[in-house]
Amino acid sequence: MNPHRTGDGFTQAKRLVVKVGSSLLVDADRGTVHRQWLESLAADLARCRARGQEILVVSSGAIAVGRRYLGLADGHLRLDDKQAAAATGMMRLAHAYQEVLAHHDMTVAQVLLTLDDSENRRRYINARNTLLALLRMQAVPLINENDTVATDEIRLGDNDRLAARVAAMISADTLVLLSDVDGLYTADPRQNPDAVLVPEVRDITPEVEAMAGVARPGDGTGGMVTKLAAAKIAVAAGCRLLIANGRELHSLRRIERGAPGTWFLPRASPRTARKQWLAGSLKPAGALTLDGGAHAALKRGKSLLPAGVTAVEGRFLRGDVVIVKDPSGTEIARGLCAYPADDARLIMGHKTSEIEALLGYRGKDEIIHRDDLVMNG
Repeated sequence: MNPHRTGDGFTQAKRLVVKVGSSLLVDADRGTVHRQWLESLAADLARCRARGQEILVVSSGAIAVGRRYLGLADGHLRLDDKQAAAATGMMRLAHAYQEVLAHHDMTVAQVLLTLDDSENRRRYINARNTLLALLRMQAVPLINENDTVATDEIRLGDNDRLAARVAAMISADTLVLLSDVDGLYTADPRQNPDAVLVPEVRDITPEVEAMAGVARPGDGTGGMVTKLAAAKIAVAAGCRLLIANGRELHSLRRIERGAPGTWFLPRASPRTARKQWLAGSLKPAGALTLDGGAHAALKRGKSLLPAGVTAVEGRFLRGDVVIVKDPSGTEIARGLCAYPADDARLIMGHKTSEIEALLGYRGKDEIIHRDDLVMNG
């Protein structure tokens, strides 16, 4: 990718997360949505969809909209006031997105998440599965932090990091943070006229972090410091991240055409990063033993079906990591099991078509999907 052509990485994205900042979307004085700006974003998203890109939007702005309708004063809000404003504003914000995207025959699906949803294993799996299902159905997930229920202890605190967590969760390859600045500068351009834009970052070193400065009071939910924190999360998951200016209309189209910005580039793809995480970051909770046919299928890159499982060890829940053993009992892989241990025991050795009759519900066809499996060696 040419580091001076932001459009190269953008148009090559397969699964794209776009984060929209509150200052771009909402008139802070009136608490109303910038309708013309949002309509231009919808047109840009439709353009992305037309070339086959999957799209998720992480949008700020609910509190800024809601506080005006509730008559809350300017300045810092208490947590319960924020929650009330978010409850009021998110409904209006989602409706605005729904209206503008409907003009392009695109369906919006509102998803509210908390920090707990990205850290608790089972809630993480549920959120990931929901988002992937929406993408399969060609809906556009509209994501925000669930401010109406989140306490200070379980808040992410800013939508830059939320967007990065979502990108990691669904193995997105590209995350765009639309901001009110062109990208990362060598110093604050508002204070240093000699500051220059950094077009590409491959390692987030202490020197790079120093360029972001420190979070200013009242600016902690969207400054460059939080964007660098988001970049760390994204690149660790194999996702490239772009910080770009979104103030102009059709900001995504401008990115396509080479508008300035800062790319943070990972060393691995989302698939490779996920495999590395599976292999080394999680403690196995049980084990599955396979027959010879299933073992051969896994070596060919296939998923593990219940019919190929001969034994289930341990007490694990859906989404836990399990060891996968060949017929001799040797560990050959690790993966995320799509069923809890008791259900896995009921369906092992059976065809996929028998799952519903055995369990009383229809779960996944695979007991471990190939995307959730990493082979040894």
